[in-house]
Amino acid sequence: MDGSEGNAADSATLPFRAAVDALRGARLRPEIEISPARPPQRLAPFAHALEAAVVDGEDDLADGRLVLLHDPAGHDAWQGSFRLVTLVRAELEPEIAADPLLPEVCWSWLTGALSARGLWFGEPSGTVTRAGSHYFGALAERPPASQIEIRASWTPREGLGGVPDTAAHLAAWCDLLCQVAGLPPAGPGDASVVSLPQRRGPQTR
Repeated sequence: MDGSEGNAADSATLPFRAAVDALRGARLRPEIEISPARPPQRLAPFAHALEAAVVDGEDDLADGRLVLLHDPAGHDAWQGSFRLVTLVRAELEPEIAADPLLPEVCWSWLTGALSARGLWFGEPSGTVTRAGSHYFGALAERPPASQIEIRASWTPREGLGGVPDTAAHLAAWCDLLCQVAGLPPAGPGDASVVSLPQRRGPQTR
């Protein structure tokens, strides 16, 4: 995985370089396709971004973006010098999207994915949004569509040398992507883990 850290990459601090190298070396599920993305330029002195999709043949079942931010001076709101920011999206069956507990369940998937890998995370915040689309006129033959969107950020614990275990955080984030896509856990897992049913009409690439 190659990425762009912006114009300041050559002067990046060692903890940031190590954190990015760990992202590039992470081992992920075969259903995940991941690629570099242009990082934001104004959120922190250093940033690295990735885009990923859960792929089934030619279909994308879910997709998302993960951004690693680093401010060597620390950030009061983060309570640390690193921050992970994410966006995850998937299409849903309308009856699933109508479940009043869906936002709470989706948020629990994020925190549960991190906890399941033994990761400490601080200052979590985010939103879960569901939206529906109905088509009219020339598009009237299309069935109604519903989407779920998770936006979140959290502070990873900094380990040896001030470097967080970004590979494990990336793996947990991919667990979330797969869960939103409706895939079963990769391993034996916990029988209490609930995934969404497969989507009726995944997005064709």
